[in-house]
Amino acid sequence: MNPGMLKKLKKMQDEMMEAQARLESKEYFGKASGVTVIMQGTKQLIDVEINPEMLDEVEMLQDSILIAVNDALKQIEDEHNETMGQFAGGMGGFGF
Repeated sequence: MNPGMLKKLKKMQDEMMEAQARLESKEYFGKASGVTVIMQGTKQLIDVEINPEMLDEVEMLQDSILIAVNDALKQIEDEHNETMGQFAGGMGGFGF
């Protein structure tokens, strides 16, 4: 590889690492009837907020927690695919 190509590859690698760090530190909010969950981009659940009125409806509460968590996970995955996908297209110029 020539030095110019190595420099471009290093720059792309640095940009990918910065984008990954931004995604991992971002918070995502999943919501469902009476429930809000907050997850980091690392997919770590960091908070669950439950409307006290939901405590009387255990099955509905359980369903709402599942829906809210899956909502947040989908947001994380969609943003990750969108953000990191731009780098995959750029790799084609390097013969990968």
